[in-house]
Amino acid sequence: MLSREDDYWMRIALEEANSAAKNNEVPVGAVLILENEMISRGHNQLISSLDPTAHAEIKCIRDAAKKINNYRLNGATLYVTLEPCAMCLSAIAHARLKKVIFGAYDKKTGVCGSCNKLYESSCFNHRPRIIGGVHELQCSLLLKDFFNNKRIKK
Repeated sequence: MLSREDDYWMRIALEEANSAAKNNEVPVGAVLILENEMISRGHNQLISSLDPTAHAEIKCIRDAAKKINNYRLNGATLYVTLEPCAMCLSAIAHARLKKVIFGAYDKKTGVCGSCNKLYESSCFNHRPRIIGGVHELQCSLLLKDFFNNKRIKK
């Protein structure tokens, strides 16, 4: 069952995803929570920053690490509107996040249950708890609408 806190933080991640869409970026948003406080928030900025690593999750992890002055984010929870890819899951594991809660499943590149369960791999010495499908419909529709609009404009 969805907790009040999970609902609240995922809605903020959705606001970030909408910000990405307004900037013509794939609408993925994320927030990082530590001790019930939002430490960072971000959205995809690959196109605007000319940086293939500028995923919402990476932006949040980088900003949070700088804010708390530690590359380890022990006990933190990441809320993200799309299932993490391999790059983001690796960063999540290296940062030692406690939990990842995501919205839409990504059947093409998602590694938290869709394409693969990479988080179960023995190549990681830290495995966060993964919960998917939180506000799945809303997160999925945001992505579908974004790509449908892209196709129409071509």
